[in-house]
Amino acid sequence: MPLSPDPEIIVFNIKRRYTGVSATVNALVPLQMSQWQLGYCGSTLSNGVVGMTLREAITLSKRPPAHRPFRIWHVRRDHEMMAGLWGRDVLRLPIRLVFTSAAQHRHGSFPRWLISRMDAVISTTDKAASHVPNTTAVVPHGIDLQRFSPPRDKATAWADSGLPGHYGIGTFGRIRPDKGSDVFVDAMIEALPNLPGATAVIAGLAQARHREFEASLRQKIEAAGLSKRIIFLGEVPAGQVADWYRRCLVCIACPRYEPFGLTPFEAAATGCALICSRTGAFEALVEPGINGSLVEPGDAPGLARATLTLLGNPTATLAMGRAARDRVAQQFTLELEATGIGAVYLQMFAHGRLLR
Repeated sequence: MPLSPDPEIIVFNIKRRYTGVSATVNALVPLQMSQWQLGYCGSTLSNGVVGMTLREAITLSKRPPAHRPFRIWHVRRDHEMMAGLWGRDVLRLPIRLVFTSAAQHRHGSFPRWLISRMDAVISTTDKAASHVPNTTAVVPHGIDLQRFSPPRDKATAWADSGLPGHYGIGTFGRIRPDKGSDVFVDAMIEALPNLPGATAVIAGLAQARHREFEASLRQKIEAAGLSKRIIFLGEVPAGQVADWYRRCLVCIACPRYEPFGLTPFEAAATGCALICSRTGAFEALVEPGINGSLVEPGDAPGLARATLTLLGNPTATLAMGRAARDRVAQQFTLELEATGIGAVYLQMFAHGRLLR
């Protein structure tokens, strides 16, 4: 379904690098296109949707869409809020602004001011909402259950990877300190000697400023004699990420801080059991003893113990993976997210005025 030439909603993703926000927009836009007259402004998405430029969005928004008193600009970054305020308050475009807030900390003074000027604010968790006094609705991120689906058999999927061992333990995301990449490495160095069938994979890019950090991790792994059992995959193309989730029996997400954290939700949808640190939205996803375990941020020994406990009975681990899939299917689907966002849009159009 093509984007509307006269959209009532314009979704923004003005950033060249593919990020968690990009992944959210990439998943939501095709579904929202079937629900709304939708436009998209930003870099071409990995699903092939080509975006308009900001200049084109401004030109298009000089008049309201047919049958609506204004257009809605849905923004998710500070510079997108700034562009929206310029369009609404300086250029006097007939637009209203929706911002999605995921941060689980008090925003800086300037972002707080920007957020205070939004017409509606969607927070992704209750904790994020507690830092945004003008939250309109809490709508968690959702997962595309068709794209992120379990394999027929985890062991066969792992064998297809060509890597050693009988099953995989994966962590996914940028390689940097706040993502806990070092915590994962330290925990695997401790746990893997007691898990002879396991291989750990680290899927993610180390940007230039974190290359030295990555090199130190590789040196530590080599010193432990585990270079063939802790594998750096590099940046996995977006279209191949689901395959790596399917290959892994366990997904570990151990950041020191995370606003929401999509990767364990995606991995859970493919049937991975989970071990997550207590940050982001992970406590809403992980049911200890049912679909995984929770550990404190930065606690590598605790993560190692949790890994050994979780993998002490591989049959039970598979059952936890199925329970993780069920949890996502019940509470964190893409359809639920689109419905929650759509309710905010409808409220704005119904009121025909600011919601703040």
